[in-house]
Amino acid sequence: MKSEFLLAFNQVCAERSLPREVVLEAIRTALVSAYRRNVGAPITQNVTAQIDLETGKASIFAEREVVEKVTDAQQEILLEKALCTKSDAAVGDLLMIESTPRNFGRIAAQTARQVILQRIREAEREAQYAHYAEQEGELVHGTVQSVSPHQITLHLERTEAVLPRKEMVPGERHVLHDRIRAYVIEVKRSGRGPQIIVSRSHKKMLQRLLELEVPEISNGTVEIKAIAREAGSRSKVAVHARQEGVDPVGACVGMRGMRIQSIVKEVGGEKVDIIEWSPDPITFIAKALGPARVLSVVLEDDPLEGKTANVVVPDDQLSLAIGKAGQNARLAAKLTNWRIDIQGATEAAEWALKKVNEDPEILPALGPVAERLPTVAAALHRHKHENMPYNDEELVAMRRIIEGIRHYYITLKDAQFARLIAEETARRTALEEARMARETQIRQARAQIPAAAFETAVAEIGLSARVQGHLKRNHVDNVGRLLELLAEGDEGLLKLDGVGAKSLAEIRNALDRLDLSAAEEAAEAAPTAEVEALAEELELEPAPQVVSLEEIAEAVETAPEIVEAVPEAIAAQEEPLLEAALEEKAAEPAEEKEPAPEVVEEEKAVKAQAEVEEAEKEPEPSLVWEEEDELDDLMQQEKSKQQKRIGRKLVYDEDRDQVILIRQHRRKEEEEDWEEYL
Repeated sequence: MKSEFLLAFNQVCAERSLPREVVLEAIRTALVSAYRRNVGAPITQNVTAQIDLETGKASIFAEREVVEKVTDAQQEILLEKALCTKSDAAVGDLLMIESTPRNFGRIAAQTARQVILQRIREAEREAQYAHYAEQEGELVHGTVQSVSPHQITLHLERTEAVLPRKEMVPGERHVLHDRIRAYVIEVKRSGRGPQIIVSRSHKKMLQRLLELEVPEISNGTVEIKAIAREAGSRSKVAVHARQEGVDPVGACVGMRGMRIQSIVKEVGGEKVDIIEWSPDPITFIAKALGPARVLSVVLEDDPLEGKTANVVVPDDQLSLAIGKAGQNARLAAKLTNWRIDIQGATEAAEWALKKVNEDPEILPALGPVAERLPTVAAALHRHKHENMPYNDEELVAMRRIIEGIRHYYITLKDAQFARLIAEETARRTALEEARMARETQIRQARAQIPAAAFETAVAEIGLSARVQGHLKRNHVDNVGRLLELLAEGDEGLLKLDGVGAKSLAEIRNALDRLDLSAAEEAAEAAPTAEVEALAEELELEPAPQVVSLEEIAEAVETAPEIVEAVPEAIAAQEEPLLEAALEEKAAEPAEEKEPAPEVVEEEKAVKAQAEVEEAEKEPEPSLVWEEEDELDDLMQQEKSKQQKRIGRKLVYDEDRDQVILIRQHRRKEEEEDWEEYL
């Protein structure tokens, strides 16, 4: 006799439609959780549960370490007891020892009840998700459980599905407990089970219904090529027979239309047109516009406007081809993937005759077809004035003329497009060649930039602080980099952040004033290490560098850090001259009689002039500038000095009773301006 546990176990598996292993694993997990909570076992300890399905007895096994002295009874076991379980046990081994507490069955039933139910619910939801995930893209049966303005809830087997309003068939009404079919479009996971979204307006639903109702489609004899559907109104289905001798349309319609009628009933009376698919687009488009009769189809595959089918139908078939609110033409366009332009025979024929009158080159292009023009003109005249219908011969003539003229314009358009493609290709080739030539020109211009430009800082060429800030922000820190950008033209600098037309003009003016060739010559003329070594060997002193007082003043302005050294330099230059003047004055013999003032002044002037000539014969003391960072400034100052033509003169001042140094600025040839310089 089976135990009560086994009976209950089998009942749960049957009711929940769950595998036995899933339910058994849930019970084992619940027993382990109950044991840990009952005895306080740590989470790191390995604990397993075993269940005897025949008797329903549960056993708990816990991992314990073999020790000689037990300090924690929950995780350790004596070596003597371990030998009873395993004969070759040793200290340090880990053994699974049965640790089932007394009355564990009752305790486990109370403690693990919620855990077991939770595990079973989770397993049930996972099984439902896996089941309906496989049903995605298939039809399901459901019962209407609730109806709301936004959606309908369907009751499926042990779960629910949602039919949103946008997936409903327009005009279709459902009441509670209605049993309907729906197409599963999406299955999602959620905390309350799988979330199933179904649809009744999807075109795939019509395909699944055809596969269920038509055996030839389900076994592959007939293939569904395309479906265009406007749910609740009309649908078009293109079918193709894979086996010769099989009528695909007849197989789908069935005897006396029984197969298609059952499908129409399932979709709420929606009209379904079955069309035979053809690999020829012209034939396929003509059949897709059925039940209208098509006179002519001309295809135009424009690379810019797309694929267009110019269709001509008899005048009495025009409204039927277009359909109510353009529905028939719209469905045919969706089915064939062609844009369809429909015209009546009269409108198309009048357009053709107008083009012939406007363009004289059309007649030679039509060839023998041009002989049918009088027939078309006479038919249009009778139809317009006598309201007579067109006969078959006139319709054929119209079709030939319309198709000939359309083909002429299509060929002309293709030739124009080919010419445009050729022109565009030539233009792009010319642009590419110009770009490559410009890049070559830029590389050549950059190669001609002197090396001294990369050693000259941007701050040394006289730019304003604003422009220097823009260049620094764009990581342009030397003149060489500036010239590289200018090699690209004005846009090379204008593309920098903050640099505009004013900044560009200032930069160009500064570069025009800059003389990089002088820097190059100075760098080449600098004494090498070998020359300096030879000078030291011969014990030669370098020639002193004469620095004028104005050069010192200008250097002070450009280099404020050397302001303190300027007075000492000036004193060093004036002191030898003053001492020589004083010594000469002291060496004069004392006169017994004081000469007249006019004679004294004349003698003093002559004496001062002699002192000046004597001073000019001696080399002037030099001030050696040893600051390497200000080399470029001194070079620029030397150049300015040659242009200004500064002069110096020593004059005796009677009021001060001393010789003073004055400097001269020659602004004009006829004017002289002497200024005292102390």
